Amino acid sequence: MTRDAFVVGSFGGMMRLELLGPLRIWSRDEEVVLGPPKQRAALGVLASRVNHVVSLERMVDAVWGDAAPQTAVNGIHTYVAGLRRALEPDRGPRESGGVLVSAGGGYALCMDPEAVDAERFTRQHTEARRLRADGHPERAGQVYEAALALWHGEAYANVPGPFADLERTRLRELRLTAIEEWADTMLAVARHTETVAVLSDLVTREPLRERLRWLLMLALYRCGRRAHALGLYRETRQLLHDELGLEPGFELRRLHEQILGGHPDLDPRRPPSEGAASLSGGTLTGNTLSGSSLTGSALTGPRRDGHAVPALAPAPRPAQLPPDARGFTGRGEELARLRNFVTQEHARPGTPAALAVVEGGAGVGKTALALRLAHRLSEDYPDGQLFVDLRGTSPEQQPLSARAALAQVLRSLGVPDARMPDDLTGRTSLYRSLLHGRRVLLVLDDALDAEQVRPLLPRGPAGVLITSRRRQYGLAARDGAYRIGLAPLPQDDALELLTYLIGEPRLTGRQDSAVRLAQLCGCLPLALRIAAEGMVAKPRLSLDELVDDHAAEHNRLDRFAVEGDVAASLRIAFAASLRLLPADAAHLFRLLGLYAGTRVTVPVAAVLSGKSPAWAARQLEVLADHHLLEDVGRDSYRLHSLIRLYAAECADEEPLEDRTAALARMLPAEPLDGAISEMQPPESSCRLSPVGHLFE
Repeated sequence: MTRDAFVVGSFGGMMRLELLGPLRIWSRDEEVVLGPPKQRAALGVLASRVNHVVSLERMVDAVWGDAAPQTAVNGIHTYVAGLRRALEPDRGPRESGGVLVSAGGGYALCMDPEAVDAERFTRQHTEARRLRADGHPERAGQVYEAALALWHGEAYANVPGPFADLERTRLRELRLTAIEEWADTMLAVARHTETVAVLSDLVTREPLRERLRWLLMLALYRCGRRAHALGLYRETRQLLHDELGLEPGFELRRLHEQILGGHPDLDPRRPPSEGAASLSGGTLTGNTLSGSSLTGSALTGPRRDGHAVPALAPAPRPAQLPPDARGFTGRGEELARLRNFVTQEHARPGTPAALAVVEGGAGVGKTALALRLAHRLSEDYPDGQLFVDLRGTSPEQQPLSARAALAQVLRSLGVPDARMPDDLTGRTSLYRSLLHGRRVLLVLDDALDAEQVRPLLPRGPAGVLITSRRRQYGLAARDGAYRIGLAPLPQDDALELLTYLIGEPRLTGRQDSAVRLAQLCGCLPLALRIAAEGMVAKPRLSLDELVDDHAAEHNRLDRFAVEGDVAASLRIAFAASLRLLPADAAHLFRLLGLYAGTRVTVPVAAVLSGKSPAWAARQLEVLADHHLLEDVGRDSYRLHSLIRLYAAECADEEPLEDRTAALARMLPAEPLDGAISEMQPPESSCRLSPVGHLFE
């Protein structure tokens, strides 16, 4: 045993873990809920080296890579603490862990290696290779099949981070190699038909892996399907030429010649040629183009020297709009204004693409509105509809760069990777050339800023709908964008949405309770949908009971989340907006969590922060631009009720001395011309709570 290895405790011996698919873990045959994505990423790197210490530095690198924040080490400790609570719920707070162990400047996951599917796969793959080399192909085939049966999808499928990306690639290559070795073994024992069935499906998903095509050609020939084998070679040759400008490798060409000549080495009673083993996974490993095929890829065009060169095929008609939101309610005025704008823009000859931006805070329904409009407009854009998630506020991934977004769109328009320009300028030029004169609708969801969007703006009769949590002044000033802001739903529309989602019978005679629930949800569509789903999932739960649950001030935001779905959590959505703020604005936002009033003015922010009114005015404007505050008048703002709860949670992140100083400044002996009189609570209620919140 090495210095950093551990003996598996009795508890760890009762666990099993899956990495060959979504990361999942069971304790005593009961699946464990693993928590947020980065917590899964921390477990993923520990699971790759069970019973060995993984240093904090390596864990930070695995979870964040080069984008690690200064608080990354604290984050790792937090994630490990969350994993311990999940994996060992009965462990006391002062008891040492038996599954997640701290040692040597890091952590170790202690469990039986045989309970980890990736470890079993590696061991069985090695055993199958040994049996094959020792001349036991039938037994080797059985072990290969047992090893491959452990897979349930893409490895680390639900785990973010650079380490998970590397492991996915490494394990995927091992899996493909094992499949190729299995197929070679099946051909050796004359199981040709079975081999054809498996490889035919795999070749469509790994079209440029020559070794797979070699094996499938031989299996087809040995099944008596000579014409299909030769047809596969012609398809392969065309594909390689179109996608990469290459001819098939030597082994494929030789097999083609042997099939044409009926070479005796291809007799079904003989094993595959030993010479083919030199391909070892295909000469083009690493150049796979997932999902590419001859259809809709590239065509060939003539050249003066008589050779063919790749030429762009006519771009296909994409139809990428996600489905419309179920029970979409209200927004009639906004939809009418947007549709009128788009229609009027296209009625003017020679105008650029109609560009509209839907802005608003987290959970207000921007994407739902954009998709509702896009579906209504789809018939006006017969050349296709494109949808790109720019991930401007994604809690799991970095924002999509304009260069990466263009690559995604160009592939949708039929451009193969071999013809993909490498630089942003080249991709932008090709994109606009392909869309020239075409009526295409483009939906750019969750945009971060104008720099991310501008290269994606086409010319001509196209339409572009953008959603963003930030005010896009630049797109309006420079690109002529029509901006429309979304607020929470009016109360009547919120009640209509609740009625649709929950069902009218359960709300009959409960109008007051329904109104109260809508208010507790702040009339935010996302909050309303989460609350309604909580009632739908529990048929015996009454509306009054649901309202009582949500009325509890403590941990109210916990109720606005769906387990296992980060896109359905208000807290995570608010955190993503906060993460984008400059440091000064984020500091003021956290301090606003100490404030009990409903109206936030410049004097209030100045006193609370201890800064000048000019500084306070700038930061309030930044918060409003990110839709964390709502403009209600000149130099006057308001915090949404649910954002106020989140700000109160975030206030705890400020140092205690800063919170204490802010509270002291908020209670002056002389009110400043009434500017902060709203901040003064009744004397009996003014106190600091244990977590630093004011005026409970």
